[in-house]
Amino acid sequence: MSLPTKPATFLRRGDVIGYEGRWRRVRALTRQTDALEGEVVVVAWEEGGFDRFPTAAELLLGPNGHGQVL
Repeated sequence: MSLPTKPATFLRRGDVIGYEGRWRRVRALTRQTDALEGEVVVVAWEEGGFDRFPTAAELLLGPNGHGQVL
């Protein structure tokens, strides 16, 4: 079974993303421009904390996310 991916720029609240070996749910998003990385998406997780991704980064959509394949 393969799971779909989604570019970080198209993430939305409630998406479930596979990151660092765990499934995490997106709580909030914002875009920033970084001098080194260019445009990035900053994701706040329901589970706490946040991470930054380049807008073109392909992220794994998990079960129970908007990309649900179950």
